[in-house]
Amino acid sequence: MKLYRFLLPALLVVSCGGGNQPAQEDGQRLFVGDDYAVTQTQYGKVQGYILDGVYTYLGIPYGAPTGGENRFMPPQKPASWEGIRPAMFYGNDAPQNMADKWKNNASTFTDHWNYFDVSEDCLNLNVWTPAPDGKKRPVLVWMHGGGFSAGNSIEQDGYHGANLARAGDVVFVSVNHRLNAFGFSDLSAAGPAFKNSGNVGVLDLVASLQWVHDNIANFGGDPGNVTIMGQSGGGAKVCDVISMPSAKGLVHKAVALSGNATSATSPASSKAVGAAILKTVKGDVKKLQQMPWEEYYELAHKVAAEVGGGFSPVADGEVLPADGFFKDDVAKNVPLMLCTTSSEFALSKENLELENIDFAGAVAMVRDQFGQVNAEDILKAYQAAFPAKKPIELVNLTVAQRKNVLATADAKYAQGTPVYLAWFDYNAPLFGGRIRAFHCSDICYWFKNTDLMVTHTGGGAEPRGVSDQMSAALLAFMRTGNPNCPEIPQWPAYTPEDAPTMIFDVKSEVKNAPDRAALALMADFNPWRMARPAPAASK
Repeated sequence: MKLYRFLLPALLVVSCGGGNQPAQEDGQRLFVGDDYAVTQTQYGKVQGYILDGVYTYLGIPYGAPTGGENRFMPPQKPASWEGIRPAMFYGNDAPQNMADKWKNNASTFTDHWNYFDVSEDCLNLNVWTPAPDGKKRPVLVWMHGGGFSAGNSIEQDGYHGANLARAGDVVFVSVNHRLNAFGFSDLSAAGPAFKNSGNVGVLDLVASLQWVHDNIANFGGDPGNVTIMGQSGGGAKVCDVISMPSAKGLVHKAVALSGNATSATSPASSKAVGAAILKTVKGDVKKLQQMPWEEYYELAHKVAAEVGGGFSPVADGEVLPADGFFKDDVAKNVPLMLCTTSSEFALSKENLELENIDFAGAVAMVRDQFGQVNAEDILKAYQAAFPAKKPIELVNLTVAQRKNVLATADAKYAQGTPVYLAWFDYNAPLFGGRIRAFHCSDICYWFKNTDLMVTHTGGGAEPRGVSDQMSAALLAFMRTGNPNCPEIPQWPAYTPEDAPTMIFDVKSEVKNAPDRAALALMADFNPWRMARPAPAASK
């Protein structure tokens, strides 16, 4: 990997002013080396750097390497070290398919992925803080997207934590953890030592939260006020974690974007995949632990495809509840914010013909491509709620339907804990206005990174104004569990009867149950499970 393409996102952070930068009359921005940014953890001292008033620490280990005899095992604590450990660049990514990351030229431009070395020494995290000064600031822990199979803690520049830390006077943490077959191979048939092997990827996340609880005060954060947040697969991770008994007391608020979960893989399904994997080595699990990660990755995913299974958290009744989430008191006192985007798939971004379809063409598309026999009535229902939208935008709403997120909201509401529902609907002036509010486009708005992630936003005053609203709501939620603040209209908590939804745009507004009529007409379908090629490990 060429490092230059990754160093720039780390250093060229948009400054929003302020901070605790050492005084310099010449406007020096970066302070590094000597005694700058040296902070104690329970395992030893780390040294980061100070950029535009934000103390930055990257690649701090929160767990031991996960290869060899630690493969498939719950996370272990990292070894302590002597002296000062550099924490100036991102740690290794979890093993995953790297072969197809940059094959689509336009998508590579839009998302310009940040990926680094890949290894099983991947349990690391990053911290951005205004100062390691003993002040008790709210803490946000970011859990990346990519389903449970891919991604990393700085996959796109929108994940960067410096601007939110600076503007909001908060501490921002982002986390890497085990994924795919390394995080979720249920090899419990190999013996009691492997009973939790199907869930070690989410146990990693709890281990990172334990590290935050034990160490974040040294970085100026409050271990008693931790918000976890994630998008897509990260949103599902958020819902998983707040349902896990082992995370109780480590999380105080939660935010899930374009991803949620009220159930997990059944033990029967996970055990079938695990048994088939074990069969390839005649039950000798040590052979699976000893083979190179690329070899195990290819073997496990090939077997899973043959069995018809996959790799994700297991509802085993111990690590994760067996009968659905939010059923006990584990997450009872954790307020939840849920947000989706209005055009998750942005169907016309690279297809001008779709952009220009008329209403009849939209009906045909929803009926024939997505199997909705009531297509005309569905689109009319969306049109009644959003009369200014074009036919292709109505199709986007249909495909990005919110049935699952509303089910999650209902489950959380039943606990008697506040839930807040949002919908991101801003269309940046890119790709002829066809980029719309696509999957993951809202992240940089929450984190005040619209001038950093310009390939999602265009940059400038308008997206910055949308970001000001969303980041203010997030910061209020982190502090109080309620997102209401002067920057947005009054945002009522969710109820199944009214389903109030904050629609974030240039001028944000609240609408009650804007898609209820449309959803009532729709047959079940899941566009996220369209056929995809089998994964392959990078060489």
